[in-house]
Amino acid sequence: MSILLYKQMLDTHFRPEELLADAIPALAALTLRERGGGKPYVSLLGSRRHMFFTDGGRELFDCAGQGRVDVFFLSGGEIDGEGNINLVSIGDYDQPKVRFPGSFGSGYLYYVVPKVILFRLEHSRRTLVPKVSFISAPGGNEPNVHRTGGPVGLITNRCLFSFDRARKRFTLASVHPGHTVEEIVEHTGFEFDRPDDVPVTPAPSAETLKLMRETVAPQLAEVYPQFAQRVFGVELPKIA
Repeated sequence: MSILLYKQMLDTHFRPEELLADAIPALAALTLRERGGGKPYVSLLGSRRHMFFTDGGRELFDCAGQGRVDVFFLSGGEIDGEGNINLVSIGDYDQPKVRFPGSFGSGYLYYVVPKVILFRLEHSRRTLVPKVSFISAPGGNEPNVHRTGGPVGLITNRCLFSFDRARKRFTLASVHPGHTVEEIVEHTGFEFDRPDDVPVTPAPSAETLKLMRETVAPQLAEVYPQFAQRVFGVELPKIA
């Protein structure tokens, strides 16, 4: 997934900040930065070394409104076929069956950040649903609404979807090695388009894996120590 997120970022013209809130997109962005000799600038939430914001969410939203954030990674408890995401709850709003952490400005960022990359580690009918129970951030909007941002794709542990904002619809772009189109159909709750021949997601090169293991993973360990240790074997500092 990190390789795909990394490739999704390649064709973007970056300006000051790229925002991250999870180990996998963080790994992708830091890898891209290493490949670019320090560009794009990466803001890794929760990091002392890789965080440009000093005024919390207020500064983040201000920069996004000024057009200074080009890419934002976003996930949700539920994601539907129109690109809507749910970060609030499932079931009755007053007495929900499931309560998520909350939207925290996702609806605003979804509208102003030009390239929002959705990701979901669990690809199932429970998470990729026909219609979200609560819309925290809408994938589309009415024609008379000014909007500079929105989703461009969805990456899961099984495949990559591209997203057509005008049609509010996903298209299966590639299937990860070891998975099949039939499997994607079986485990996806919403309808989507697909070409006659769906390509296989390219595997990462040995060079990229080496860069991740030796250079990026130690940086990632500052904020995601367990991830860096479990995936890349980075040794964590011993607590006295």
